[in-house]
Amino acid sequence: MKHNNSTTVLIVPGLRDHVAEHWQTHLQARLPNARSVPPLTEDKLDLDARVAAIQHELAQIDGPVILVAHSAGTLMVAHWAARHDRPIKGALLVTPPDLDGQWPEHYPSPASLAERGWSPLPQQPLPFPTLVAASDNDPLATPEAVQRMADTWGASLVELGRVGHMNPASGFGDWPEADNLIQMLDR
Repeated sequence: MKHNNSTTVLIVPGLRDHVAEHWQTHLQARLPNARSVPPLTEDKLDLDARVAAIQHELAQIDGPVILVAHSAGTLMVAHWAARHDRPIKGALLVTPPDLDGQWPEHYPSPASLAERGWSPLPQQPLPFPTLVAASDNDPLATPEAVQRMADTWGASLVELGRVGHMNPASGFGDWPEADNLIQMLDR
């Protein structure tokens, strides 16, 4: 990928944080100017702590930033943007989960997230160009729910096809197409 070296890619993982075979981990290793929001050491479901961790990383970055978030990380970005006004060049939000949906048992429940401040999701457009990458068969959100989030956020929807939750459990590790989507934002 022809990446603008003056732009930092800040990776915002979901609730599982750093997974060795995850596409975000591969992306960080591949891009020269990428860094990741570090995992929380205590209550991993605490939204305020997650938003503060994003802000802490951004405070250490000079110059333009593109946010690359997956799963609950996409919701963290929406909450961060509602609270902070730092300029962002763009955001790639991949497979956002539906806080009004029914999730498989091995995920935290939307109700447990609501107790920690995740609901309601901010309902205003994001103040930067945004791509929302959606899966046709994501167990955490229907295509209709993802379309509603993209519309609320003023984002363009990128349909990925049948990719599950776009994680190792769905059969996805490295995802080179992410580079092209980031490049679309890095103009």
